[in-house]
Amino acid sequence: MAIRYDLWLFPDDVERHRRVEGELERYFLERFADYPHIRLFDADPYDYDAPFNRLYDALIARATDYCAREWAYTPTPAQLNQAFFRAVARSTKFLRNPSDADPNRRPPR
Repeated sequence: MAIRYDLWLFPDDVERHRRVEGELERYFLERFADYPHIRLFDADPYDYDAPFNRLYDALIARATDYCAREWAYTPTPAQLNQAFFRAVARSTKFLRNPSDADPNRRPPR
């Protein structure tokens, strides 16, 4: 198996890797705007047909192609995954059930 990920091929190019990871996060946030609100915890997390899981698979594949086309960069699966979930955490498109809240968290004043 050939090494093809830029992070592995050029580990010292930290600035480029961080820039691409930031761009990936922005890319995912922009793509989320194309979809209606998605509830995170209603479906079985192992159900491949659950809306969130289908969205994840589709956007990861699109992001890989986008990186190759825009920056001639091949991100690792970990870079894609981290950027995706950082974007999910920042996005307002994903809904949680009130019962999913941290019981130790105080409500805002």
